Amino acid sequence: MMKRGLGLMLVAAVLATASDAAAQGRGGFSLPPLLMETTAFPDGGIIPAQYTGRGGNVQPGFTFRNAPEGTVSYAIIFHDIDVAFGGNTDDVLHWMAWNIPASAGGIPEGSLPEGSVVGNNLRGQANYMGPGAPAGPRYHHYVWELYALNANLDIPQTATRAELLAAMQGKVVAKSAYVGRYRPEQ
Repeated sequence: MMKRGLGLMLVAAVLATASDAAAQGRGGFSLPPLLMETTAFPDGGIIPAQYTGRGGNVQPGFTFRNAPEGTVSYAIIFHDIDVAFGGNTDDVLHWMAWNIPASAGGIPEGSLPEGSVVGNNLRGQANYMGPGAPAGPRYHHYVWELYALNANLDIPQTATRAELLAAMQGKVVAKSAYVGRYRPEQ
């Protein structure tokens, strides 16, 4: 019984030390405060037809809140995580954008703030490509990944997703995600 009590005291001491270190900025675990939200559909919900490739193909609007101090710009990568190509880990890249000014506080529906750069999607087109999952019994999961950056990125509009991710290294101050599900009507 004494060993168990000693073990519990040791665990409590470790947790208290880790919590204290995190609170004082000395490491430990802390969740980033960045929030990405839309009124178009709930997080994890069904994506309405107007935002899909089979509907209106309109890019949904999002608001960004609680970005850390020092955030200069944002980058977004929008992809279908339920598909793999050519035996690789790549999935369907539907859209990516960067240098979205932090001062904009988000992106309006159907457009981006001035100064933003839109990269090429899977089709090699610099535009939003809405969800277009094939008919079937399950929903595909589409993820909008939002990165808060402490600098703008100096990469060309033709940059690949891998080049965008490489350019963001060392500049990411927070990250958030929003998920939508889609499958065409049977």
